[in-house]
Amino acid sequence: MKRILVVDDEEQIRSMLSQMLTHEGYEVHAAENGEEGMRLVGRYAFDLIITDMIMPVKDGLKFIMELVRDYPDMKILAISGGGAIKAERYLTMAGYLGDIATLEKPFKREAILTLVEQQLGIASE
Repeated sequence: MKRILVVDDEEQIRSMLSQMLTHEGYEVHAAENGEEGMRLVGRYAFDLIITDMIMPVKDGLKFIMELVRDYPDMKILAISGGGAIKAERYLTMAGYLGDIATLEKPFKREAILTLVEQQLGIASE
């Protein structure tokens, strides 16, 4: 069973993604910011990390930079609804850090599941 970490400061998004991915047969852990996410990454072996870009304490960019440095083979999917700057700008910055998939919020269920499968190397039927 593939293990996924969902990192988002919005409880509603964490909950929705966790339920959806659990329903698809993944083991899901959740964190509300990058700092909490790094603690979990140190504790468990994840196959994929889905992280929001704009969060308090440690944002997605700092979180991804640490992941790329400490876990260079980690699969990452960055999501963002934007903030002070447009979502695609945050996602473009994430893309510069490595082979990172990006998705703008709000997204359709099929869109995120397709990206999750691509990142995990699961061929979709």
